Amino acid sequence: MSQNHYQVLGVAPSAAAADIKRAYRRLVVRYHPDKHGGDARYEDEFKAVALAYRILGDPGRRATYDFQLQQAARRAEEARRQQQQRPVSQHVYGVPMPPPAPLRTRPPAGSRERHYQRIPQQRARFNARDWGLTLLFLLGIGLFSFAVKVTMDRVSANRNYDDGLRAYANGNFAAAYAFLEETLHFRPDYAPALRRHGELERLFEHDPAAARADFRAALRQPQPRRVKAQVLYHLGRCETALGRPADADLRYSQALQQDSTLSAAHLARGRGRLLDLNNAALALTDLSTGLAQRRRAAAPTPWSFVQLRGVALAALGRYAEARTDYFNTLQANPKDGRTHFLLGRLAAHTGDSTAACEFYHRAVNLGYDYARAAEQECR
Repeated sequence: MSQNHYQVLGVAPSAAAADIKRAYRRLVVRYHPDKHGGDARYEDEFKAVALAYRILGDPGRRATYDFQLQQAARRAEEARRQQQQRPVSQHVYGVPMPPPAPLRTRPPAGSRERHYQRIPQQRARFNARDWGLTLLFLLGIGLFSFAVKVTMDRVSANRNYDDGLRAYANGNFAAAYAFLEETLHFRPDYAPALRRHGELERLFEHDPAAARADFRAALRQPQPRRVKAQVLYHLGRCETALGRPADADLRYSQALQQDSTLSAAHLARGRGRLLDLNNAALALTDLSTGLAQRRRAAAPTPWSFVQLRGVALAALGRYAEARTDYFNTLQANPKDGRTHFLLGRLAAHTGDSTAACEFYHRAVNLGYDYARAAEQECR
C-alpha cells in the first residue's frame, strides 16, 4: 500500500502543527534534488514531502484529509469483517458460489388455498402542507405578475412623459396634453406629470377646477422645496380663477414659505390683496418685494404690476410715488389706455380737473371704454 501523508512526513496522525512543520523542514533538506545531483528517486521523495505538507500544513485541508482517512479505514474494516463472515463453502479458489436453492418442505399451495384481497383505491387528499405550498405558489405567481405590470407601467409612463415634455417645449400643447394623459393613465401619482398636466389644464384648456385637482394630487407626493413652491403658486392661480381669493392668498403664502425668492408668488399675492382683499398696505409690500426680486434677477419688468403698485400707492394717499409708477408704465407702453385713465383719476384726487379730463379723453381714444363715463362728466 502507498504511504499516506503522515507516513511520508514520519509523524503520527495526532501530531501538532509545529511537529508537522519541523518534520517537513528536516525532510526538505534531506531530499532536496540539488544535494543528490538531480537523482530522480530523491526528486520524487521531495515532491511527496512537499505535497504532504501542503495538505497537512493547512488546517482546513488537514481536517478534510483526516476525514477521508477515517472513511477509508472504516470501509476497509467493513470489507474485512464481511470477508471473515462469508461461509467457506461459498468460495472455490476465491470465486463466490451461487446461493443454494430454497429448501421446499411441501408442494406449492393450490388455487383454493390462495386468498386474494382487493386493495381499495385511496383518493389523493390535500393535507395542510399541500394547501400551503399551493397557496404559496399562487401567491408567487401573483407577485411576479404584479411586479411585471408595475415595471411595464413605469416604463410606458416615463416614455410618454418624455414625449410630452418634448411636445410642450416645441409648443405643441395638444400633443403634450395627450402624452401626459397617457402618462397619468399608467402612473396616476407621478408628480412631474401631474404638475405639467395641471399647467396645461389651467393655461390652455382653461379648466382651473381640473388643474386644481392635478396640483393637489402633485402636492401629496414628496418633492423638492422649490418645486413644491411652484406647485403651490399654480394652485393659488387656480383658486384666484375660481373666485376664492382667501384660499389663493393662503396658497401664495405657503409657496413663499417654501421659496421666499419666488417673485411670481409675491406679485400674485400682492395683486390679490389689492384687488380682491382690499388691503393696499400688504399689497404694496408684496408688489415692491416681487418687483425688486425681478430687478435683481435681471428679468424683464412686468409693467402691469408696476401699474398695480401705483394703484396701491394712490389708495394709501402716496400720490407722488403713484404718479411716478404710472409715468414709468406709460413710458414703457404709451398706448396703454388704462394707465391714462389711472393718471386721470390721480389728477382728480389732487384737484387738477383739467389734467384729469385730458387723461380721460386720451384713455377713450386708446380704446379704454371704462374711462368713457368719467370723460362724459368732464363735459
